[in-house]
Amino acid sequence: MSLKRMDNVGIVVESLDEVISFFTELGLKLEGRAMVEGEWAGRVTGLGNQRVEIAMMVTPDGHSRLELSRFLTPPVVADHRNAPVNALGYLRVMFAVDDIDDTLARLRKRGAELVGEVVQYEDMYRLCYIRGPEGVLIGLAEQLG
Repeated sequence: MSLKRMDNVGIVVESLDEVISFFTELGLKLEGRAMVEGEWAGRVTGLGNQRVEIAMMVTPDGHSRLELSRFLTPPVVADHRNAPVNALGYLRVMFAVDDIDDTLARLRKRGAELVGEVVQYEDMYRLCYIRGPEGVLIGLAEQLG
């Protein structure tokens, strides 16, 4: 057996509506929204009886998904949203964009803040990190040429 694909990346948030709006502005589409609850779900996560509202966002090419989760029970126990880029563990999602300047302008209207600066890597990419709603760290990459 071999790996088929990466199915999705999950991010736990406080406000699904705000984060859905942000990722919609970035270019993802809301694929679905649902409540996941009960003992069966807790057996997967190890959290016991849980109640979680989720929203699945999909990239324009249909190949990548972002699962946004808002835990109602059990309550959130840790907050990693403001961790620096050299913190251990999951850090960020990187998105390829057509025009990094236009994307930044649109996302700034939704509260995004540039972490460092937009830099160019050789003749291949322009790159940056931004913090979106709730401090979620996102990378943007514009391929050059």
